[in-house]
Amino acid sequence: MAGRIARTQTALRVADFLATREGKTHLSQYGWVPGMPIVMTRATESADDAMGMVSIHGRAALVAMLDPLTSELRILHITTPQPALKKVRVSPAGRTMGDLFEQLASMLIVELRVRFWNHTAVAHIIPSCPGMKNANDSWGAAFPRTQRPLETTAQAAALP
Repeated sequence: MAGRIARTQTALRVADFLATREGKTHLSQYGWVPGMPIVMTRATESADDAMGMVSIHGRAALVAMLDPLTSELRILHITTPQPALKKVRVSPAGRTMGDLFEQLASMLIVELRVRFWNHTAVAHIIPSCPGMKNANDSWGAAFPRTQRPLETTAQAAALP
């Protein structure tokens, strides 16, 4: 799939978020468990491609992306396709992950099916928390209690 290098910033933000007790606690309240797969995506990626990556894992997964306008970390939880659910219409061709996240922002939970799924899955948005907010520099903005490493010896000498 094209664009894997562009996902690096998303992966770093997810790793930073999961490195905190607050991040783990927040995600666990919405279905995350340690070891759960997390698929990195972009707003412009097709939903079919991203859900194909989810399918590879064969179990519930999280899907993460950075909001292209705010740089906020956005995460959704998606189940495996379930034969017990009523089969819904296949998502329209050309639907992007940005479209799906926008739909979830207003509905919070949706049933969906992509073209290669025989059954319906359920996706729900994980509400934002301070650690997911825009962080041009995640050291200070997202995790304010974490101290930035000293960048120069001059700065170190200036400390009391």
